[in-house]
Amino acid sequence: MKRVIPQDSWPETWRYSYPYDLEEIYGEPRCYGYAYAYQNRRRHTLRMVQEVLPQGATILDVAAAQGNFSLSLAELGYEVTWNDLRADLADYVRMKHERGIVHYSPGNAFELGFHGQFDCVLITEIIEHVAHPDDFLKKTAEMVKPGGYVVMSTPNGAYFINDLPKFSDCPDPSVFESQQFKPNSDGHIFLLWPDEIEPLGAAAGLVLEKHECFTNPLTTGHVKCEALLKLLPEKAVWLSEKATDLLPAAIKNRLTAGSCSRFRKP
Repeated sequence: MKRVIPQDSWPETWRYSYPYDLEEIYGEPRCYGYAYAYQNRRRHTLRMVQEVLPQGATILDVAAAQGNFSLSLAELGYEVTWNDLRADLADYVRMKHERGIVHYSPGNAFELGFHGQFDCVLITEIIEHVAHPDDFLKKTAEMVKPGGYVVMSTPNGAYFINDLPKFSDCPDPSVFESQQFKPNSDGHIFLLWPDEIEPLGAAAGLVLEKHECFTNPLTTGHVKCEALLKLLPEKAVWLSEKATDLLPAAIKNRLTAGSCSRFRKP
């Protein structure tokens, strides 16, 4: 993935995206917790794909923003379609593209005629921004071939410092429609709990194959751990993640901020 150099002439969306690239792929974090958490989420998500799909499989990356997952998957040998509502970001992603096959299809993914077209659809950190996550997952499933996959990452609602509502506890999600599609954590509406993932997938006609929770309070820099992350060697941080992964599920689910799920379409 090529490194880009910011220019004064860049459009606003490019200038907005570049600081995230500094944290996510260029190794220049302002917030160590964000950078570690992103690396961890990226590792889990890419592994979820690689475990089941051979090189050459087709993947749609929905709401892919600056394309870091799209480009990483292309470099791993997949045929990737980048998608985002912000069409002008496509040229930003093209500047970073170094190798592999990437197609560009900006717009509303559900209106682009992708019915049953992909071996996998990737939805990373999106579902928590929509008022109707059940409908969103159903529409996502429609774009997958039979026997294909949906790989989803989303914050873990069971994390002990989460104070957002549980989707299954909300009698009328339509009240949140005016708040949906906002960026970053300010736009989170619901956070899905581990016990909601499987039934949500089943309602969309999907079978949950794998669900993982990860990223402990140290790795995220929460509960005043950000200062520690600046001092600790990277190896120590990842050892803490390995230790967290050995905990019983009931405890790990409360101590981890992120999650990744893989669904199969029968």
